[in-house]
Amino acid sequence: MKIYKFLLSAFIFFSLSSCSVYNFTGAKPVDAKTYQVNYFQNNAELIEPGIERTFTLKLQELIQGQTNLNLTSSNGDLLYEGEITEYRITPMTATADQKAAQNRLTISVNVRFSNKNKEADNFEKRFSFYYDYDGSTQLNGSKLTEALDVIFERITQDIFNESLAKW
Repeated sequence: MKIYKFLLSAFIFFSLSSCSVYNFTGAKPVDAKTYQVNYFQNNAELIEPGIERTFTLKLQELIQGQTNLNLTSSNGDLLYEGEITEYRITPMTATADQKAAQNRLTISVNVRFSNKNKEADNFEKRFSFYYDYDGSTQLNGSKLTEALDVIFERITQDIFNESLAKW
């Protein structure tokens, strides 16, 4: 019985370690060594200063953390570029005295992805997510940081999945 457990364990170990189709982050291997994330301009009607830098850095960090690709400032094998197209705060529910009980911050980003080595992977797509918060709360300071973290974590992961994970 022990030998069967050992053989089964060895088979599973070698199967997982020799499999190069997917890694544990879900990214498929690409014929690329470098990636480039151009600065995402903020073209939204309502401008929140600094979010374009924050978003650009979050996307760079996510790709760096989930792949073995090297970040470059020019001529990357993979290119991410685009702009923030929407930053909108809308009331979601109202109180009896016609005040917002809950607001929603929505951010949308238009992304153009190019893969030098496999043009079939290229796309241009809009990614969007939201954060709901109490209507009596001002969206600034740590509350704004929390909202941006939630929104950008989701949008950058969606971009990663669309460009590299192919789920």
